Amino acid sequence: MKILIVEDDKDICEILEFNLSNEGFEVECAHSAEEGLEILDSSHNLILLDVMMGEMSGYKMAEKLRKENNNIPIIFLTAKDTENDMLTGFSVGADDYISKPFSIKEVIARVRAIVKRSDYTEKQESEDLVFGDLVISKGLKELRIEGENIELTKTEFEILYLLAENPDRMFSRENIIDTLWDETTYVTDRTVDVHITRLRKKMGKYRGVITNRAGYGYRFDVSKL
Repeated sequence: MKILIVEDDKDICEILEFNLSNEGFEVECAHSAEEGLEILDSSHNLILLDVMMGEMSGYKMAEKLRKENNNIPIIFLTAKDTENDMLTGFSVGADDYISKPFSIKEVIARVRAIVKRSDYTEKQESEDLVFGDLVISKGLKELRIEGENIELTKTEFEILYLLAENPDRMFSRENIIDTLWDETTYVTDRTVDVHITRLRKKMGKYRGVITNRAGYGYRFDVSKL
């Protein structure tokens, strides 16, 4: 797995690069969002992205990548740790959010959680899930509605796939966290809600297929198609 670290503090970059390399990851560093965009290519599997940087912030870089339909997993590194900051990060397409100061063990654990989630989706069979004009492609990791490709982040796709594969099951927020984030115990119920809100918005007139039952959780309800 190849990781791009985008962090303007060179000391933090060196520490992260040293420790992640020792864990077997291939690592590259950039010291600005602009440099990160120049370096980033299809060989990278994950970005560790600082929020507060020079001219272009980490939020702006993530937003730019998502607008270009680049769905590479992003973990934000930031000293801004309020709930609004976290929700801003997720709203621009982040997959995870680590507050500074952080421990190296925490960073490694969260990177491994992303790897595990990648393994989860890669193990799925290649055939599609088809619900009329709504097609969830396991092989391509994409959603198509009436023939149009709907760009989803990795986390949004994983939540949709999990629900759609089990349309007769109600998933609590805890179920979703345990399946997709596993050891990442810092993920909150609110994190799940934010991702599902964004997913529903992208699904347009089919948003109602993901239903919520107070006190129980979420379900992919085919009767709403």
